[in-house]
Amino acid sequence: MTDEDFLRRLADCSLPIEAFDHRGHVRAAYLVLGEADSFGAALERMRALITAYAESIGKAGLYHETITVAFMALINQRRAESGGALSWEAFAEANPDLFEKEILTARYDTSILKSDLARQVFVLPG
Repeated sequence: MTDEDFLRRLADCSLPIEAFDHRGHVRAAYLVLGEADSFGAALERMRALITAYAESIGKAGLYHETITVAFMALINQRRAESGGALSWEAFAEANPDLFEKEILTARYDTSILKSDLARQVFVLPG
């Protein structure tokens, strides 16, 4: 599936569930960051995409602000470090650690990530 098709199908909630696993979330973040005028705009779009998609599959309460912001920041940093010109496939190959959900536990205590507060607002790593 092309990047354009992937984002279009995510936005119209027709993306198959199996395509929006952790790798799919990272892909969406990478693509959204590449299209947005700013990190803030990308974050707003990503938040909207995730929440709308989750609602469409009957899982409205799954959105997690801290995990989303943290991954967006990591992906944004990696995009900048690579010059931002890599294709999705090249970016994914160059950054395999982004596909390990545990990447955040090196920065966050698990109890913080599991908290209601971290789900609702961005919590800085402590």
